[in-house]
Amino acid sequence: MRVSLHAVQQLVQKSYARQTALTTGQAEYVCDTLRGLYESCQRRKLDRFLLPALRRASANADSLVAELDQLSRDAVEALATANGLLQGGIDSEEGVEAFCTAVERFCAALTLRFEREELELFPVARVAIAGETWFAMAHQMLAHDAYREEHRVHLVTPPASRPSRVEHSQRQAPPVSYVH
Repeated sequence: MRVSLHAVQQLVQKSYARQTALTTGQAEYVCDTLRGLYESCQRRKLDRFLLPALRRASANADSLVAELDQLSRDAVEALATANGLLQGGIDSEEGVEAFCTAVERFCAALTLRFEREELELFPVARVAIAGETWFAMAHQMLAHDAYREEHRVHLVTPPASRPSRVEHSQRQAPPVSYVH
């Protein structure tokens, strides 16, 4: 996710910030990308399993968790600003600047959240969460993964139902001979 955030930042800084207006397609692309990144962030196992376990295990991490939640809210607010600008049309230098600033705020909030999770949250969790709770979380994660895999829509035809290369080549038209 950090790589994707960085890629969006680079696109906005190097391409969009120098423009006097943005097309709807340009702004939609960025907003859709940011929305997808935020949704992916919310679906992470850290948010689904670790944070609830940490909240139950220790009140010592409450302020850190609240600060992480605030960073997520900051990202949502920045995304809402960018979407609002998109809806109104970004047809001036001021609009472009406001849009780019909103994107930067979004990226900065999530980047800071990821850094704080890595540097502060994980060490606190290692100490605060008991060993048996880690095993219970691992079991929940595996069960969740299995459930998602069972209920995933298979877009690719399973290999058993695909024709083999031999069958496929036999269905092709006979070779055409070229007369010279």
